[in-house]
Amino acid sequence: MRIVDTHLHLVHMDHFTYPWLGGAGALNRAWPAEAFAAEAQKLGIEAALHMEVDVAEADMEAETRYALEVNPLVVGAIAACRPESPDFPGYLDRLAALKGVKGFRRILHTSPDELSQGQLFRANLRRLADRHLPFDLCVLSKQLPVGRALVESCPEVQFVLDHCGVPDVAAQALDPWRREIKALAALPNVAAKISGIVAYAGPDWTTATLRPFVEHIIESFGWDRVVWGSDYPVLTLTADLARWVAATQEIVAGASPDEQAKLFHRNAERIYRL
Repeated sequence: MRIVDTHLHLVHMDHFTYPWLGGAGALNRAWPAEAFAAEAQKLGIEAALHMEVDVAEADMEAETRYALEVNPLVVGAIAACRPESPDFPGYLDRLAALKGVKGFRRILHTSPDELSQGQLFRANLRRLADRHLPFDLCVLSKQLPVGRALVESCPEVQFVLDHCGVPDVAAQALDPWRREIKALAALPNVAAKISGIVAYAGPDWTTATLRPFVEHIIESFGWDRVVWGSDYPVLTLTADLARWVAATQEIVAGASPDEQAKLFHRNAERIYRL
């Protein structure tokens, strides 16, 4: 099955500053495109979208430009942004003009809940609709109601929920996560990304550990509104790329070839306009 990876992080410490990496343990090193590509292509990953890596704000635009040229496997970039800034419209104009910019993200899971509730933030985010550019929604499980309010406030914008809404997989904390996912999935302008959950699963996870979370996402959003992402290199905290690919494939093995194609590449190609 051909795979499009919608969530690849690359770290180039010789080019950019990553303030958060100082406290990130084993992740605090370079993660170049060549190493990922060598592993990914053996697993059927034929294309990837670079996901912004929360670089220093001064480096955001340069990170996006660099990612678009870094490796043939990287076919586009989801750029960092600051919708709360009055300068956002000009920033959007510059980046949207770049061939290969496929969406935007503003990290919310480490930000105050009030950030995405601001009128300027929401008004600026609505500017994405006319450009057909999605916004990746990265919130913690406890912030899912905050994320839902943002999605409701921008009904013309396509959202993609990152990392299944960051459930506590290690504790098997299915509730109230399941209820909040159902409520979010009731909104037609949001899709879900099956990614990231191995980092929250603990070091001894098995496919059975992940299964109820992946299956609930698919049941809630349906096969037309799910995409797949590696969350490389964050996944290396508890696994490797091959193990995550194999686990996902095992979980959806009972689905039809058409349904699997939607998850692994077709929906990504539509939502991100690849």
